Parts: sequence; C-alpha cells; structure tokens
Amino acid sequence: MNIWQKYKDWIIFPGIFLVIWLGLKWYRTPNFSNGGNAPNFVGYLPNGDSLQLADFKGDLVLLDFWGSWCGPCREANEHLVELYTKFKDSKFRKEDRFVILSVGIETKKERWLGAIKKDNLYWPYHISDLKRLNDHVALLYGIKEIPTTYLIDGEGQIIGVNLSDIKLDELLTHRLQK
Repeated sequence: MNIWQKYKDWIIFPGIFLVIWLGLKWYRTPNFSNGGNAPNFVGYLPNGDSLQLADFKGDLVLLDFWGSWCGPCREANEHLVELYTKFKDSKFRKEDRFVILSVGIETKKERWLGAIKKDNLYWPYHISDLKRLNDHVALLYGIKEIPTTYLIDGEGQIIGVNLSDIKLDELLTHRLQK
C-alpha cells in the first residue's frame, strides 16, 4: 500500500470541505467592501417618488437590503427600529444625521408595505423595484443573500458591511458629537 492510498481520505474530505467553504464565502460576499465608494442609484418610494443615494450626502446612511418573506430580516428589523430610535435625532461629528434607507427585496407590494407597518419601520425611506434579487439596486450592490447592510459615511464611503448589532451600535456611538 502506497502512502496515497493510506492517507487519501484524510486529504480528499478536508479538500472538498475547503473548496465548498471558499465557494460559499465568495458567493456571500457583496460587490463592495469597507473603504470603497458606495455607488449612487435612483430608487422609488411606494408612492412613486424617486430618491437617490446622493440625496443623502452629508448623512450617515444605513443601506438595508431585506425582505418581508425573510425570517432573519424580520428579526433584524427589531434591532433596526431600536437603532433608528436611538440615533435618529443625534448629532454626529462629521455627519448631519443618521438615516436608514431600506431596499425591499420583494415581488408583492402589499406584503412589503404590510411588513413595514407590522415591524414599525417608521423611517421614511423604503424603496423597491418589486423584482426580488433582480432589483436594480440589489444587482448594483451584488446582493446574493439578505439581510445585507452597508453603513455609508457622509462622504459616500462604505465604513461597514454586515456589521453585528453590537458593532453597529458601537460605531454609531463612536461617531457621536462629544
């Protein structure tokens, strides 16, 4: 018996695991990361009015990709409401205000609006193409799974991607005006 036959199971199985792990890591990585410029886009509010990311220059923006049908998204909404309530009227050192811009990964407008109401997502900026992951903003940002969040500073730089609740709270607290 040569050495390959003796140890092939010890080499093949971890190798397969490593390839799968790297593939999933690549798949889940959005197109942009910390330090990059957040690309501008035009989105449409439920009433048909448009807005663009550039409208929020000078603001600290949490760009949140979520769906009414997504259990983890709905759970995350509870913390987003707490975060928005805590920081919406705060003064920051470099930014004018904190806003959340939610991108609904949806196909049914009624379900999307119902989830916004039920989860008490009372910030005014909710957009969606109603094309699920083919939403033009989701495609632009390379969104492959939700929830996905980007924290964008007043200059349009991405300063956080998929931060934990605790890390996001810490980062916002750190940026408060002293």
